[in-house]
Amino acid sequence: MFTGIIQSVASLAEVSDLRGIRTFVIEFEPGFCEGLEIGASVAVDGVCLTVTEILSPTRVKFDVMLQSLRITTLSDYPQGAQVNVERAAKDGAEIGGHPLSGHVDFKTPLLDVMQQEDNYCIRFGISDEWKRYVFPKGYIALNGASLTVSAVDKQAGWFEVWLIPETRRMTTFEAKQAGDLINVEIERGTQVVVDTVRDTLHESLGDLLPAIEQLLAEKGVDLGDLGQNIRLNEKDPKSSS
Repeated sequence: MFTGIIQSVASLAEVSDLRGIRTFVIEFEPGFCEGLEIGASVAVDGVCLTVTEILSPTRVKFDVMLQSLRITTLSDYPQGAQVNVERAAKDGAEIGGHPLSGHVDFKTPLLDVMQQEDNYCIRFGISDEWKRYVFPKGYIALNGASLTVSAVDKQAGWFEVWLIPETRRMTTFEAKQAGDLINVEIERGTQVVVDTVRDTLHESLGDLLPAIEQLLAEKGVDLGDLGQNIRLNEKDPKSSS
């Protein structure tokens, strides 16, 4: 498990491919690898990778399987690329962001960057398949960083997050430009609740569900919003009063 709080930025010292496996040798900041062992997990731009060899106090080797290369941005990174990194959380660790599995759901394009003084607002695309899980004030993990969604336009297919100076300092986001792809892991609790609501309604309404969804959409209501409201009330019981 990971907390979604990026610990540092690392660089890809070597990238090689053999029989469908991509191998990364990653150069970390001094001290990051202290106590790291073979078999340990490190999130690299939000992708959970397993240590296969420790080459030096700052250099570690990881193997990436074909499925991870297909789903994530790791297939696109050249030697020298900068990545966000976080070590697996220890038992009892404070969750400063929200719990992450390191299993990326999809990658999505960065559409625009808007700056207001020292704050960055970044807009990302979102496909129909995943937009039901993205809500204002909900959590989302982008390249391994736990962030809060500030705005969503599901009709236009985008969502936005704001970055404070500390997040920009500790991550690679400030170097990203429109068109760059970002790894996304949706918040599991929200996914479970939204899917449960949809499954329950489908069992009750059957073939009527698509028609009701269309009618609600015309009114500006998404069935997923019901699941998100339930999720928010679970986190804060007082919000329902």
